[in-house]
Amino acid sequence: MKQVIFLITFCFSIVSFAQVTLANYEKYPVFEECVQVDVNALESCFKTTLQSFIFKNFEVPEKVVQENYKGNVNVLFEVTKEGKFKVLYVDGIYEELKDEARRVFEMLPQVSPATYNGAPTYVQFTLPIAIPLIAPGENIITSKAIEENDSRVALINEYDDIINLPYNNEEYTSNINIPLSHHNYSLFDAAINRVGLNSHTAQKPYIYSEVNKYYDFEAANKLLSKNKKSWFGRKFWDEHLVTIKGKDYWITLDVGVDLQAGKDFDADIDTYNNTRLVYTQGAIGKKLGFFGVIYESQGRFADYFNRYAESIRPAGGNPAIIPGRGIAKGFKTDSYDYPIATGHISYTPSNYFNVQLGHGKTFLGDGYRSLLTSDNSSPYPFFKINTTFWKLKYTNTWMSLRDVRPEVTESGSFRTKYIANHYLSYNITKRLNIGLFESVVWQNDNDRGFDVNYLNPIIFYRAIEFSTGSRGGNALIGLSAKYKVNDRINAYGQFIIDEFSSSDVFGGNGSYKNKTGYQLGLKYYDAFGLKNLYLQTEYNRVRPYTYSHNSVILNYGHNNQSLAHTLGANFSEFIAIARYQKGRLYGDAKFIVAKRGFEFNTDEDSKFYGSDIYGTEDDRVSENGNTLAQGNTTDFFHAELQAGYVINPATNLKVYGSFIYRDFNPMVNTETVYENQTSWINFGIRTDLFNWYYDF
Repeated sequence: MKQVIFLITFCFSIVSFAQVTLANYEKYPVFEECVQVDVNALESCFKTTLQSFIFKNFEVPEKVVQENYKGNVNVLFEVTKEGKFKVLYVDGIYEELKDEARRVFEMLPQVSPATYNGAPTYVQFTLPIAIPLIAPGENIITSKAIEENDSRVALINEYDDIINLPYNNEEYTSNINIPLSHHNYSLFDAAINRVGLNSHTAQKPYIYSEVNKYYDFEAANKLLSKNKKSWFGRKFWDEHLVTIKGKDYWITLDVGVDLQAGKDFDADIDTYNNTRLVYTQGAIGKKLGFFGVIYESQGRFADYFNRYAESIRPAGGNPAIIPGRGIAKGFKTDSYDYPIATGHISYTPSNYFNVQLGHGKTFLGDGYRSLLTSDNSSPYPFFKINTTFWKLKYTNTWMSLRDVRPEVTESGSFRTKYIANHYLSYNITKRLNIGLFESVVWQNDNDRGFDVNYLNPIIFYRAIEFSTGSRGGNALIGLSAKYKVNDRINAYGQFIIDEFSSSDVFGGNGSYKNKTGYQLGLKYYDAFGLKNLYLQTEYNRVRPYTYSHNSVILNYGHNNQSLAHTLGANFSEFIAIARYQKGRLYGDAKFIVAKRGFEFNTDEDSKFYGSDIYGTEDDRVSENGNTLAQGNTTDFFHAELQAGYVINPATNLKVYGSFIYRDFNPMVNTETVYENQTSWINFGIRTDLFNWYYDF
C-alpha cells in the first residue's frame, strides 16, 4: 500500500573506504538534482534527494501495517566509486520490510561518486528507516543525536554489531607501537623533526597516533597504491590479509616471512634464514590497543655471525643465542632453530598518559646506536608508562631480564634480574631538546624479588642503590641532546656515566672507574635537494669497563648481550649511513670504522681489559692508566649495501638484495678473536618488523 507519510532519519555514521573521514571529502556523492548546488550544500542535497526518492517509491508491506508495527528497518549501504548504490546489509523484524528496502535501493539512479583529492572514492552509510512513516523533512536527526538520544537505534539487532565494516587503516590513529625498523622510521623522521614542533623523538618505539599528527601515513601509502580491483591484487599489493571491524573494535591479521638465501664466500658457507610469522594488531574502543607476533625460524648465517652466536650460548646445552633474537636449539647439523614471540598491550586513558605491557624491546635516542637503551639484545618483558604534557615527555620503563651464564644457573633455571629506567625529554626551545636518563639494575636474590623501592616514578635511583649496598644494585645516569639547525639538519648526542666519581671521571688518571661514553651525530634530510635522501653520520666512544660491574649479574646486559651499544665497551666507532626511497624502490648504504679492544683470554693473560660487559671488574687489568681500545686492539671495518622493493606498504613486506663486507684485524689472534674477512651476499623477502644487526 502506498504510504502518504514518510520519515527517514539518517545516522550518517560514515566510514570511508577511501581511507579518510567524510569530513575530509572534497565532495559528497551528487544526484543529478544537485549538480548545480554549491559544494557546501551537497551533503544536505544528497540527504534530501534520497529522502524524496524513497518517499515516492517505498511501500510498507500490508502485513506490517495490519500488525501496527513500530520500529526500524536498518540499511547498511555504500555508494561505490562508480556512483552505484550497493546494499551491504539490511536488518529488520519482517522479511517483507527487508525485501522492500532492497527493492527501493535497487531502483536508485547512478550518481556522481564522492571524491577525495579529485579522485573518485566510495563511502558507506547506515540508514535507519522508522516505521510508521513520518513526512519528509520532519524530525531530521543528526548522527550524534541518533546515536546518543534516539532509542529507536537500540532496536537494531545485536548481530549488527559484529558485521565486518570497512577497515580504514585505523592503526594509523591508534595507540599501538610502530614496529622498530631503521629504514621505516627514516621515512617520517624529517616530518617529526621540523623546527617548532613540540615532538619528542628519543623514546622509541613510537606510537602511531603521536607520529600521525606530523606525518600522514594514509596519504603516504595512498601514493604507493597499485589500486588493484581483484581481492588477491589488493591483499598482495596494498592491504592487510584479514581485516575485521565492528562499531567499537578493529583487528588485522597477516602472515609474513623473513626468507633469506645467501653465501659467505670467504668461509664457503651457504647461508639462509627461514622465518614464518603470523602477526595481529587491533583495538577495542579508542583507548585499548594490542599487537602480537609469533615467529618460527631456522637459519644459518655467515661464519662470523655463527661464531658470535655460539660464543654467547646459554647454559643448559643450547648451542647459541641468535643476536637480537633469542635462544636457539640445534637444527640439522649446522643450523639453528629459534622461535620467538613478541607483542604488547597499549592503554591510553587520556591525552597525557599511555601505559604498555609487553614482551619486546625499547630504544632511547636519536641515533643509529644508543648508549642508553637499544634494541640490540633479545626481547624481554617490560612495563612502560609514557606521560606527555606541556613541553615534557616522561617515560618510565621496568624490565625483567635474564642472566643465562652457567655460573648463575640453578636447577636449569636462568637467573632473573630487573631494570628500572627513567627518561625525561624536555623541549627547551623550538630547536633544542634535552633528555635526562637514569637506570638501575638489581638482582633477584635472597628473596628480594622485584624491589618496590624502584616503583617510584620520580625518585633518584642512585640514592636507592646506595641504601641497598654497592653490590645490591648498579645505577647509570645519562644525558642526551638534540638541536634542530633547520628543517633539514639536526645534530644530536648522548653522554653516559656508569660510575660517578668526579675525581675519576674528570681527573685524567685513566681510572677504571671512569666508565663513560659519548655519542655525536648529524642528520641531513632531503640531502643536497634530493627528496627522500637521508644522510646520517655518527661517532660513538665508550671507555673500558662501562656497563660492567664487580657483581657480573648487575651488568647492563640481557641474554649475554649488551642492552646498550652493540659493540659493548672499550671502543670508538664512526658510522656513515645513506637511505633513499622513491616510490616502492629503496636503497640503504652503511659504513662503519671502529677501533676495539678485546680480552686475550689465554692462560698467559686472563685479565679483564674492559670490553666484554660480562667480565668482572675484580679481574681488571689495572686500577689506573686504562686507555681506549686497550687489550687486544682490533681494527674493524663493516660495509653494508641493500636495495629492495616494497611489495606491500601495509604489512612492510619487502624483497631485497644485500651485500656485506667485513674486515676484522686484531693485534693478536686468539681462539675467539682472530683475523678474518667476510664477503656475504644475501637475497630475501621479509616482513620488516624489527632490526637485524650484522655490524659487530
